[in-house]
Amino acid sequence: MLGCECFCWHDKHSDYDEFTPLPQPQPFSLPSPIPDWPPGQGFATGKINLGELEVVKITKFESVWSCDSLHGKAEGPTFYKPVGIPDGFFCLGYYCQPNDQPLRGYVLVAREREGSTPEVYRDYDSDSDFPALKKPVNYSLIWSSDLDRNGCGFFWLPNAPMGYKAMGILVTDTPEEPDDDEVRCVREDLTETCEIKDTIHVAGAHPFQVWNTRPCKRGMCCKGVSVGTFFCSTYFVLENEELEIACLKNLDPTLHAMPDLNQIHALINHYGATVFFHPDEDCLPSSVQWFFKNGALLYEDGELKGKSIDYRGSNLPSGGTNDGAFWIDLPGDNNGRDNVKKGNLESAELYVHVKPAVGGTFTDIVMWVFCPFNGPANLKIGLMNIQMNKLGQHVSDWEHFTLRISNFTGELWQVYFSQHSGGEWVDAFDLEYIEGNKPIVYSSRHGHASFPHPGTYLQGSVKLGIGIRNDAARSKYFVDSSTRYKIIAAEYLGDGVVTEPCWLNYMREWGPTIVYDSRSELDRIINMLPFFVRFSVENIFDLFPTELYGEEGPTGPKEKDNWEGDERC
Repeated sequence: MLGCECFCWHDKHSDYDEFTPLPQPQPFSLPSPIPDWPPGQGFATGKINLGELEVVKITKFESVWSCDSLHGKAEGPTFYKPVGIPDGFFCLGYYCQPNDQPLRGYVLVAREREGSTPEVYRDYDSDSDFPALKKPVNYSLIWSSDLDRNGCGFFWLPNAPMGYKAMGILVTDTPEEPDDDEVRCVREDLTETCEIKDTIHVAGAHPFQVWNTRPCKRGMCCKGVSVGTFFCSTYFVLENEELEIACLKNLDPTLHAMPDLNQIHALINHYGATVFFHPDEDCLPSSVQWFFKNGALLYEDGELKGKSIDYRGSNLPSGGTNDGAFWIDLPGDNNGRDNVKKGNLESAELYVHVKPAVGGTFTDIVMWVFCPFNGPANLKIGLMNIQMNKLGQHVSDWEHFTLRISNFTGELWQVYFSQHSGGEWVDAFDLEYIEGNKPIVYSSRHGHASFPHPGTYLQGSVKLGIGIRNDAARSKYFVDSSTRYKIIAAEYLGDGVVTEPCWLNYMREWGPTIVYDSRSELDRIINMLPFFVRFSVENIFDLFPTELYGEEGPTGPKEKDNWEGDERC
């Protein structure tokens, strides 16, 4: 086993005076209390039925080990044992998180459902004589901090019986193997594969790493349920590599823990974000109806003249794929085009898609923002900022952010901020709030990408200081999504509960495709560069997003990958 030469493990029971106990992360709470949600089926009841298993989320922990790098160069993690497990439920693994953030995580504990019937709760073949949960056969020691010193960290992988899977790692402060009653393994057909996600810790030069995990398959139709445990290894783990631990699988087809329509409205009223646009924004959002009413035209390939669009979008071609046969454009006259480009903040509303996430243990409330026009880019090259005339602009812009809600409690857990071709999940403790538990979303000038905090974000090479500026700031231009929204889809509620607007099923482009002669304008910019940062034209081009070189009308929300899939992150 490897020694601990580059960092120190701190036992809460240590008798070594030379080690000072590390400060423990403090629990995080939202700014305001969570309200009593409207009554419903299984949402926010504290327990979720996964078919043969029932699970509860544990958020109270007892610290087992804390780790920190020598000389204070980096924060390490703390490893926790879940406490307060209800009677009849069993631990599946331990929890771990970095020391530099508030204590806010969970692990699931499970029990076999009483009176469950395979005919109702299974959509797979298995031998019902085998229990859903079993004790491990024994444990394998993965790694220890120092076998020769009293009070060290020991990491144990449960060895599952044949046909079962381990769900997480255990940590002890002694070299004795844990008791087999400490944890349970889960029958294999009740599990899904999981993969590593964020790196929590790397032990300096030693090949010991710790990651959190997530289901390999994610999306509104996927069944993988994150247990909240961590994975660690002394070997290199590839991204998307199947791990020695698994996640759970939701085999309850009713998704009973998802909110009903009344609860959805209550969640949006309580958590709906306020979207602030930049003080200099001149391409503001509008409602889709305002866009259609104010002269937007539908063009068909081969036809020179566009057709007016009904304010509901009822005369838009429905379904199919984006085959390039149709597209939408601004009004034909200059005054009309200039008017629509500006948007109409008074009419703006956010369009809401509600869907299951993480196997129905979370609810994703996806809020789509529509802007009639995306303005030209503002380039940053070193100390220079250059406002482009056309590069980066296009007709219509669909952007979104996503509120992820825990179905155990109804608590806001994370917010996803969409940023052009990517984005980021931000935990609730790192958000800005307004009026209680309503987060703030900052929309960047012209590009309308979403950010959790004001500032200038560079899309390109941050190291070289070359790319597109995304400037975000608070202003008098904002939309409060807690009141100005429209639910456009919630498929899990069944047919007829939410009526989808006609325009939602228009699968073609919301703007024309125009390719610019960007070479001449960028050549002019390249010639302005200091000599020591001049690259070939090709290398400079590679620093900029492809959308810079022409207008390509975006497709609507249903054509996006995240409509059925998970967010890009």
